[in-house]
Amino acid sequence: MIRCPAKAGRRKAVAAVWRCGGGSVIDTCKAANLYATYPADLLDYVNAPIGKGRPIPGPLKPHIACPTTCGTGSECTGITIFDLLAQHVKTGIASKRLRPSLALIDPATTYTLPRNVVAASGFDVLSHALESYTAKPYTRRAASPTPSLRPMSQGANPWSDVGCEAALKLAGQYLQRAVNDASDTEARDRMMYAATLAGIAFGNSGVHLPHGMAYSVAGLIRDYRTAGYPQDEPMVPHGMSVIVNAPSVFRFTASACPQRHIHGAHCLGAEVKGATDEDAAEILAGQLIKMMRATGIPNGIGGVGYGEADVEALTRGAWAQQRLLNNAPRETLQDDLRHLYRGGMSYW
Repeated sequence: MIRCPAKAGRRKAVAAVWRCGGGSVIDTCKAANLYATYPADLLDYVNAPIGKGRPIPGPLKPHIACPTTCGTGSECTGITIFDLLAQHVKTGIASKRLRPSLALIDPATTYTLPRNVVAASGFDVLSHALESYTAKPYTRRAASPTPSLRPMSQGANPWSDVGCEAALKLAGQYLQRAVNDASDTEARDRMMYAATLAGIAFGNSGVHLPHGMAYSVAGLIRDYRTAGYPQDEPMVPHGMSVIVNAPSVFRFTASACPQRHIHGAHCLGAEVKGATDEDAAEILAGQLIKMMRATGIPNGIGGVGYGEADVEALTRGAWAQQRLLNNAPRETLQDDLRHLYRGGMSYW
């Protein structure tokens, strides 16, 4: 899917690119733009350790992105995510040069989406904001030797916090409405706004464990299919593969920044009066589970077809996502990932 449009772009000497679609469409366009402009082996620019992590050498062609789902925020970020089918993993490329030149955002494109598409993409919005807000702070990150090697994701920071908090409040108020009532155009409008805010925020701060664990959940799937999506092959939608990990993860990370976890839960609508640091894990996990149940999200990783026998393979896939794991507020070892997958098998 990346090589074909990249070859076409080189052959026809394309001057600019335009894409209208969901996050996968926009991400494919970003990667095709890169490889058409600077031809290389597929893994050259891919994030280490899966790829070589080479810096993009210069500017790309102008790119206009028009999102049609209220989820990924890809129109605002310098990140492209894709499947490496041979390795059964998802991975990506991150560079400020991948960020589209212009975003055309019209929430009316979401009015006819099936409820499960709105649910999965909406929880992607929520996860972008919540992971960015609870990421390792920028003050704890090592300085890069040169500006050109500075990673795009800088950890939680005051600039990103503004968008994270606003997006979380919008998701808390409108996500369930947008999923459960297709005629509620106000809710879908506001979720599209939340997606953009969260995209701008996490494009600077980055996400962490729920997304890092999601890539193997999506990449190793065998026979799960989601209503409202194409049924010709097994698939766990991206936002769904993220949120089924999230309650388990935030129980683990809460001790690193409990007040941020409590405030995140409050933004989503949880009652937090009198909450102590010791309450942070269950308050946030409980609010996420409540929202998952209200919108028909499967009951954890087990709900999309995994079991104890899959833990090792899931862990291996997640361990390769070092860029994301290193952005978590707590150090995360392979044994921790095993524990998190087991803890996410079922929530109710």
